[in-house]
Amino acid sequence: MEQMQHQMMGYDRTSIMFSPDGRLLQVEYAKKTVKQGTTAMGIVCKDGVLLIADKRISEPLIISNSIEKISPIDDHIGATASGIVSDGRVLIDIGRVMAQKHRVTYDSPIDTLSLVKNICDIKQYYTQVGGARPFGVSLLIAGVNDDNDLFVTDPTGIFFQYKATAIGDKDDEIKEMLNKEYREGFNLNDGLRLALKILRKVQGKNFDMKRIDAAVIKKDEKKFTKLSANDLGKIK
Repeated sequence: MEQMQHQMMGYDRTSIMFSPDGRLLQVEYAKKTVKQGTTAMGIVCKDGVLLIADKRISEPLIISNSIEKISPIDDHIGATASGIVSDGRVLIDIGRVMAQKHRVTYDSPIDTLSLVKNICDIKQYYTQVGGARPFGVSLLIAGVNDDNDLFVTDPTGIFFQYKATAIGDKDDEIKEMLNKEYREGFNLNDGLRLALKILRKVQGKNFDMKRIDAAVIKKDEKKFTKLSANDLGKIK
């Protein structure tokens, strides 16, 4: 009822108008959009970091390989999005430009935290600009510099660092399982095995290896590598 009153008073018409109780309703709606997006997970392991995401193939005639849920930002950084995926693509493209500018300017790869902060600055900017809407997407960003890092960016422009986490559909259920089963001594195979186990459980009869997108960044190589369905099928 309270939310309906806010809507009737027009507090959800723009992202720059606070409601009387101090809320930005358009930004809150953007966060709800993320909850409806496709499931994605990230896990930090002792020998690298991994990302795994559900492609959510909606039609039988869609070619699975044409759907890219996990994308490289630089050789040592990758990202996946949940929410409005086109918003995520734009932010990933911006991140790629940032990474290349850093290489040209400093002759070294950008560290993951700096990239995340820059992307979050852009997301925050769009929560306070008239005539624009917030980015309706969360990004799960994984990278390897001196450490193996995993960050989540929020539509509000804030970010958190995790050892393992999930975004999108059924994220709360997945986080609960990660809290119980994640171990800091995991290697990448252990992490992939756990991620696939969790996806099998939450997706049930809809689970299909063809609808899974996955990538790893190994600590010794610092190179983003996509995994095929055959690669995932070999995980025991």
